[in-house]
Amino acid sequence: MVFPMVLTAQEKFETDIVKTSAGDLEITFIGHGTLMLNLGGKIIHVDPWTRLADYSEMPKADLILLTHEHQDHLDLNAIEILRTEKTDVVLTQTCSSQVKGGIVMNNGDVRVVKGLKIEAVPAYNVVHMRSKGVPYHPKGMGNGYVITLGDKRVYVAGDTENTPEMTMLKDIDIAFLPVNLPYTMTPEMVASATKTFKPKILYPYHYGETDTSKIVELLKDVKQTEVRIRKMK
Repeated sequence: MVFPMVLTAQEKFETDIVKTSAGDLEITFIGHGTLMLNLGGKIIHVDPWTRLADYSEMPKADLILLTHEHQDHLDLNAIEILRTEKTDVVLTQTCSSQVKGGIVMNNGDVRVVKGLKIEAVPAYNVVHMRSKGVPYHPKGMGNGYVITLGDKRVYVAGDTENTPEMTMLKDIDIAFLPVNLPYTMTPEMVASATKTFKPKILYPYHYGETDTSKIVELLKDVKQTEVRIRKMK
């Protein structure tokens, strides 16, 4: 896997604001598979990675979500910087061997953490394999998460393909779907999944060198979904 270069602390990240019933949701696009969400001062870091940001200059975490144990998603240095005694860390069973004191969620679990409903969605490969019979992301090891923020349901898929569990999702307002070939989805897989579970806003993320304009083209006639391309290489 090719990793992006470290960003300087001074570099500005793109942000979007989405209105929710609990106030403005600010989404900060840090890069790769890494996000920061801010809902009324409640800070959620998703797969924080020090290769992408100087976390000493960023808000401490109320909640950290870890999708799986790969080094570009589980960075112990980032967690140490962001974590306080009040921080909750939601993670997989495999991640828990490295990060102590977290809240383990297995595929299909639903928990309320920091007053937020969190659903763990299986994240795994069906087609793309490391070697014959060995997927890049085996079933049962990784999570995506649906987080309910006010009246909005936000799905951060983690490293996955368009699994049956993904296509069965309902009422998703914002979806982050990975397109980092060959490890996750093709543009065609993203388009197929989007047409099935119909998020209102789609952010392709963790897309590496994949041409995201293909996703825009494939979904140009899907009126119920707005495709937003941000700097998430």
